[in-house]
Amino acid sequence: MSPARLIPVPAPAGAAPGATPTTAPPAAGAPTDEAVDTLARTLWGEARGEPVRGIEAVAAVVVNRVRRAERHGGHWWGGSIVAVCRKPFQFSCWNTGDPNRAKLLAVTAADPVFATCLRVARRAAAGLLPDPTGGATHYHRFGVHPSWATGHSPCAEIGRHLFYDSVE
Repeated sequence: MSPARLIPVPAPAGAAPGATPTTAPPAAGAPTDEAVDTLARTLWGEARGEPVRGIEAVAAVVVNRVRRAERHGGHWWGGSIVAVCRKPFQFSCWNTGDPNRAKLLAVTAADPVFATCLRVARRAAAGLLPDPTGGATHYHRFGVHPSWATGHSPCAEIGRHLFYDSVE
């Protein structure tokens, strides 16, 4: 496993070439309360049984999708944290028929795991989260074999998830 690396972010306008910003700019502008809340709920819905590193890895997938969309002038999965998280059939916790969706919508910061997800979401939305996945845009649980993973090799194994950086 390679060491964690920060999710790449563009240098601020007017920065000297090669300068390292003291604070990384957030994905797609300043993080909104809606973006942080949506990402935290996605993390809770998708990774609440994982260690913090696993929660951070799922957050990195969302941010990596936003970054890829920014680099390519858009992408089918959306170009913002909210759009990426709520894209139908991308994160099952948001699917209308998912039995955990009602729990996802009702959870509050009084739940200690959701409080952790909020902290991770704030860091991710602000562009301050190390990327333990090496740039992954997809993942799935061990034991699940989605058709999109056929022919692709995982770039990381974190918690009970396999992560992929070679899927479009």
